[in-house]
Amino acid sequence: MMWRWSLLLLLLLLRRWALGKPSPDAGPHGHGRVHQGAPLSEAAHDDAHGNFQYDHEAFLGRDVAKEFDQLSPEESQARLGRIVDRMDLAGDSDGWVSLAELRSWIAHTQQRHIRDSVSAAWHTYDTDRDGRVGWEELRNATYGHYEPGEEFHDVEDAETYKKMLARDERRFRVADQDGDSMATREELTAFLHPEEFPHMRDIVVAETLEDLDKNKDGYVQVEEYIADLYSAEPGEEEPAWVQTERQQFRDFRDLNKDGRLDGSEVGYWVLPPSQDQPLVEANHLLHESDTDKDGRLSKAEILSNWNMFVGSQATNYGGGNNTMPKGGACLDLGPEACTNI
Repeated sequence: MMWRWSLLLLLLLLRRWALGKPSPDAGPHGHGRVHQGAPLSEAAHDDAHGNFQYDHEAFLGRDVAKEFDQLSPEESQARLGRIVDRMDLAGDSDGWVSLAELRSWIAHTQQRHIRDSVSAAWHTYDTDRDGRVGWEELRNATYGHYEPGEEFHDVEDAETYKKMLARDERRFRVADQDGDSMATREELTAFLHPEEFPHMRDIVVAETLEDLDKNKDGYVQVEEYIADLYSAEPGEEEPAWVQTERQQFRDFRDLNKDGRLDGSEVGYWVLPPSQDQPLVEANHLLHESDTDKDGRLSKAEILSNWNMFVGSQATNYGGGNNTMPKGGACLDLGPEACTNI
């Protein structure tokens, strides 16, 4: 049975990596538990000076933006044209790119790393290769196969693993929105990355409460909050950052000032409200490219402003100032040339 125990440990470690799940020893300031959206790009948003790197990375994702930087202007525009078709096809296929379609595309590109991690794990879980992951498949792949009533009879601390199994099943049932006990790729993504899905918010909060609420009164007391961040050695003086965290708890975590955190306060802490960054960028790109001001983008409008959406060897020419060598493609020929790619 050693192989089963080794496989369990390996898969649990892979799950922890894929989930980005916080560890109880996450360190100062609780950053491990807080799920904040990553910026669309680390580049400065500096369109006024002709630097569109932020827009490129927001629209394409960072890795793909680097690929576009190596393309000729012609190939960059041709690929952008195909992206425009995909954006419309994924929406209502009416021949226009709406604000909602543009926002959906940006959100899609920003989650590519999540989809890649799910793809990497997919064949581990879809053991019968039917294109879906059943709860039984996921359970067996993660914990090993047991006959009913014999779960974890051969491992130490069986009760802990039984609780983990029950917790995973509960999360799976929430992710499985159609209730057929079979996860599509989207549903498995919600299971592995619940912080990314609004319908999984309650389960993220519930799991956090269970982790921290040691006395099981349904609340997180300040000492439980601190215990999740710091474990003092006998005789050790509490570090200054722990005192700061106590103050943070009082001033910013405990919103109703009753000395403890309820579920809504835990949710506000670990899944703080944030600006819809894809929507902000979509609004920006639409405003800058909507030449007829009808609130939507034609393919011609996007391609005429192609260097804001995507990069190429031309937009990198001269140190990234978006100027082009004489005789370059679309920009020299005028916007009409861009519509025929």
